[in-house]
Amino acid sequence: MTESIRRRLIVAITGASGAIYGVRILQELRRHPEWESHLVMSSSGALTAAQELSMKRSEIESLADVVHSVKDIGASISSGSFATDGMVIAPCSMKTLASVALGMADNLVSRAADVALKERRRVVLLARETPLNLAHLRNMTSVTEMGAIVCPPVPAFYNQPKSLDDVVNHTVGRVLDLFGIKHTHLLERWDGLRKPLVNQEA
Repeated sequence: MTESIRRRLIVAITGASGAIYGVRILQELRRHPEWESHLVMSSSGALTAAQELSMKRSEIESLADVVHSVKDIGASISSGSFATDGMVIAPCSMKTLASVALGMADNLVSRAADVALKERRRVVLLARETPLNLAHLRNMTSVTEMGAIVCPPVPAFYNQPKSLDDVVNHTVGRVLDLFGIKHTHLLERWDGLRKPLVNQEA
């Protein structure tokens, strides 16, 4: 398969807790040779990944097809003329959310998101914080009005997850769905109630 017909997805990893989401998305993209992954990882993202996953920056970068420095504002993904299918920020810190909401474009993560939004491409933000203050909520409203999708990694329980991997995979599967990336092993899809209600009067 030639590079010219590969679809491109930008994956950003920032300093919020939940580095596993960005890493798992990169791992899944490797299963799809028709997709080309472009990674941007902040220094805080690398620090969090080391703390949570005991992974070095180089290990995470090896999962991506192309790696960009967060400081490289002149990177290919900083221009709308560089065609991509969009961007996912996983996890998305509240600082990054605010930067995207205000169009600050002060590093390559927020610049690439700004470009994707102005080109009307899909941008998915796995916002990681709780509880949320009013600034967080207003920033989520702003990016939604701009066309982004705020997709907090909220676990589902109807599938009766047996492990943390099940919880992570469910969210990753939902993110891949948003970009039309096919998968069959990440989540159990809802197919209606299969068990009778214990107390139908409750």
